Amino acid sequence: MIRTILRSLCIAIAVAWWVGAGSVAAASELALKRVMLSTGGVGYFEYEAQVQGDAVLKLEVRLDQVDDVLKSIVVYDDTGAVGTISLPGRKPLAQVFRDLPFGRKALTSPVRLLNALQGARVAAVGQRRLEGRIIRVEAENTQLGDGSATITRHRVSLLTAEGVQQFVLEEAESVRFVDAALQAQVERALAATARHRVRGKRTLSIGVKGTGKRTVRVAYVAEAPLWKATYRLTLPENGGADSALMQGWAVIENMSGHAWKDVQLTIVSGNPVTFRQALYASYYVKRPEVPVEVLGRILPKPDQGAVGLADKVAQAKPRRKEEKRRARRGGISRAVGGAMAELESVDRSSDSAAAAPGGPPKPAVPALLAESREAATQVLFRIPEPVSVESGDSLVVPIVNREVPARRVALYQPATHATRPLASLRLKNDGPSGLPPGVLTIYERAAKSGAVAYVGDAQLTTLPAGEERLVSFALDQKTKIDRTVKRRQTLAKGSVNRGVFKRTIIDRQATTYRLKAPAREGRTVLVEHPRRKGWKLVSPRGDDVELTVNTYRMEVKLDKGAKEVFEVVMERPRQETLRVMSMSSSQIASYAQAGELSAEVRKAFARMAELKNAIARHGRDEKTLEDEKKTIVDDQGRIRGNIARIARGSDLYNRYIQKLNKQEDRLESLVEAIDEARARRKKAEDAFANYVSELKV
Repeated sequence: MIRTILRSLCIAIAVAWWVGAGSVAAASELALKRVMLSTGGVGYFEYEAQVQGDAVLKLEVRLDQVDDVLKSIVVYDDTGAVGTISLPGRKPLAQVFRDLPFGRKALTSPVRLLNALQGARVAAVGQRRLEGRIIRVEAENTQLGDGSATITRHRVSLLTAEGVQQFVLEEAESVRFVDAALQAQVERALAATARHRVRGKRTLSIGVKGTGKRTVRVAYVAEAPLWKATYRLTLPENGGADSALMQGWAVIENMSGHAWKDVQLTIVSGNPVTFRQALYASYYVKRPEVPVEVLGRILPKPDQGAVGLADKVAQAKPRRKEEKRRARRGGISRAVGGAMAELESVDRSSDSAAAAPGGPPKPAVPALLAESREAATQVLFRIPEPVSVESGDSLVVPIVNREVPARRVALYQPATHATRPLASLRLKNDGPSGLPPGVLTIYERAAKSGAVAYVGDAQLTTLPAGEERLVSFALDQKTKIDRTVKRRQTLAKGSVNRGVFKRTIIDRQATTYRLKAPAREGRTVLVEHPRRKGWKLVSPRGDDVELTVNTYRMEVKLDKGAKEVFEVVMERPRQETLRVMSMSSSQIASYAQAGELSAEVRKAFARMAELKNAIARHGRDEKTLEDEKKTIVDDQGRIRGNIARIARGSDLYNRYIQKLNKQEDRLESLVEAIDEARARRKKAEDAFANYVSELKV
């Protein structure tokens, strides 16, 4: 049986290999012709194939790219029609074994397969011929004749017409399933296992229908590594010119899993909207579980509203027209996406322009210099000649090689260095298209010897055509800058409304910059002063101030060894509210004298000061009387203590009694006076409160 099973396995593997080889041969008909790599993290891959009549094209893609392919695949067949696109499930073997009476592990050994098919009818040929249903296969250990070791054999028990009979699996010449359908299922499972042995890839079958010989193109958008731009800028020594030689290169990686052989390569700089969706995963709608209907229970459906029939017809007509138009065109309804469609259309026009006679000549140096073109939302660089890159390899291609306007400046950024500016360049893109962001290596070439020296690195942000950028590459240790900041607050205006004083405060910040150029060199210094939300630049004024997103830039030209001092003044108005009732008399008096306030507001504060003074005056009177009362009460306590210690009727006793009588008379008058003073103070407080509550100036 072992020999028979092994022979069946070999046949199944051979059949699976033949099927796989046929897929590879079919896939070879689709050749990769165009690749577009975007800084959005995706790539556009376009294949071509020559077909005759109806055909099925095979396209192999990585498993992690299937979602992107399903989202974006597009088929162009100008004279034919597109049929269906099929591919194995995400877990194809699981789908295959789901409908079989045994699992995948059953194919790991004959013993497991027979035990998994318990009850199946088999025919075994060996020392004798047996036919029956499988009961069980069990292992048994047999000791060798010399007793030195044991071997494991498997005894198969069958239920035959004569009863239960057994045979040793290892001694059987063949074992086959009597049921032809079951035999076919085992063979199909073995073939599927061999066919899906390669993990991480899926093969799409694309059906096209038509007549005659024609070209079919298949394209999709999938995740791809970002291509990176790097630049080299060669400056003349000591700033002898206002231009520099810029060379730009694109670093590209082929991580598609397929070798690129003579493909038309286009790289795109932009920021398109890209996303992923798990289209290759299976989703099921969660349905509510309802109870079994008992005793006539009903479950009415909730009303979701009605849709007019006219609306449905109006929506259906354009859809039918669109379907007819697509059928005539033979296209597929999966769009590549707005951004990639734009890339493709621009690339098509570039192909036509390059192929048309009398088109623009290709640059001679370097031979592969990319042809740049600016679209609505991105910049395209088309490599003029086909390129070849093995899977997993990288490629560096030139995209820029020309002189660009470049002016040396010293850029002072206080947050970067407190006392020294940065050696910088003001670059202008005077070319026909924008430049993508990237790193910039700065070189300097000697005028006499032509020797080149490295002077620093810089970062270049996206540089659209016609715009300028500052790039900094080193610290200027010859130029000195000092900065001091002074702050103060001033009252601008104010108003009083029903007890609330609203005042406008002007925060003023004056920053003084002191600059000194090197003794033997002049400098053009750009001072970056931070912009602050809510603050206004008061000084300097005019067109000399340049605005950025976060800073003001002021340019100062210095001769050799020259010094310059200038001031940057910024102001910010802010509102504050104070409750007049909680303000002190001194605060009210100060606002009555504040020249920044209007005459009406000062007059109102002066009146409030008078009323506040009246409250204070009556309060002082009340306090004086209270103090006198307290003094008398304390003295009476002293006298009563003395009286308790002297003889009644003595002269001193009588004297204390007379004094107590006088104090009692004074206390009675003080109580009346205190009440009157308290009433006057309360009246003054009410007058102040009423005046403030009704005041509006």
